[in-house]
Amino acid sequence: MSKATVLNRLHRAAGARMVDFGGWQMPVSYGSQIDEHHAVRRDAGMFDVSHMRAVDVRGEPSTPRDLLRYALANNVDKLKTPGRALYSCLLRGDGGVLDDLIAYFMREDWFRLVVNAATTDKDLAWLSGLVRERAPQVSLQPRDDLAMIAVQGPQARAKTWGAIAGSEAVTAPLAPFTAATMTSADFGELFVARTGYTGEDGFEITVPDVHAEALWSALADQGVTRCGLGARDTLRLEAGMNLYGQDMDERVSPLESGLGWTVDLASPRDFSGKAALAAAKPLRRLAGLLLCDEGGVLRAHQCVYTDSGAGEVTSGTWAPTLERSIALARVPAEVAAGTMVEVEVRGKRLAARVVKPPFVRHGVALVS
Repeated sequence: MSKATVLNRLHRAAGARMVDFGGWQMPVSYGSQIDEHHAVRRDAGMFDVSHMRAVDVRGEPSTPRDLLRYALANNVDKLKTPGRALYSCLLRGDGGVLDDLIAYFMREDWFRLVVNAATTDKDLAWLSGLVRERAPQVSLQPRDDLAMIAVQGPQARAKTWGAIAGSEAVTAPLAPFTAATMTSADFGELFVARTGYTGEDGFEITVPDVHAEALWSALADQGVTRCGLGARDTLRLEAGMNLYGQDMDERVSPLESGLGWTVDLASPRDFSGKAALAAAKPLRRLAGLLLCDEGGVLRAHQCVYTDSGAGEVTSGTWAPTLERSIALARVPAEVAAGTMVEVEVRGKRLAARVVKPPFVRHGVALVS
């Protein structure tokens, strides 16, 4: 049976169409997915992302950092200031991607990881194994008592400040990929991160689950549009952001998933999967596709034909901001941006151009 977030009742009361996503009942839309998409690009929208799991990594000073130095492909030593965030992958020994996540440095005795919903149990089992082997004094604390609401769009910060009294003073100074904690008289202790999954500015707000309904309603009162997974997918794809299970998984390395920038091979630090990545020459890469011919929409698993060999669409959609079909595709490494390829769509080969993601950022089209 699917799990339900603490906001499930409000989603159903608002008429959301619910679907199973990673074992959770989640809203796919509240009416028009296109309207929800445009609300985020032009104003502000909010998403229930309470299915994602915060995991606190705690121990004596320096021990959580020591564990994460090995567990993460990116280097946590980049995190020197409390509140700073780092995007990284958990890798198997052979370099396959177990999950992608965000790590926050809170204090030397406390880091917070935010992991994907569908991989939470797998991630915890893998990390628990590392704790037993390398850092038995470190504890992993899944925070099942917390909910998370993402508020995204050019007006997201202003509307959040309107909904949460006193939050502007604490969160206005936040640079992208940083976070702060604050106590709200209405919503308890909040963890507010200037991060997101849409290519727009905004916050991801972690709130005690007992206050999640009140915060969701306060944001709606400020005119923040309720948005579902449908708009979240078109927004993240326009922003060129990977989805675990489609654009990367355990069978693929980050070097073939457009995530080479999240891997620190230069430092002497060892990490899980480092030797495999260092020894392997990537034969494929993740590229953007912009459909040039009419007559179809790019979708996952369609075959891509190039002069260097075949590839495959990993994620594809109709992009409302561009009014074009776009995709991410894994293609031979030799295929450069600007190359024309063909994609098999419903038995027809349609022309597409290889481009460098993102397609859209901060509401501005970056490809044409």
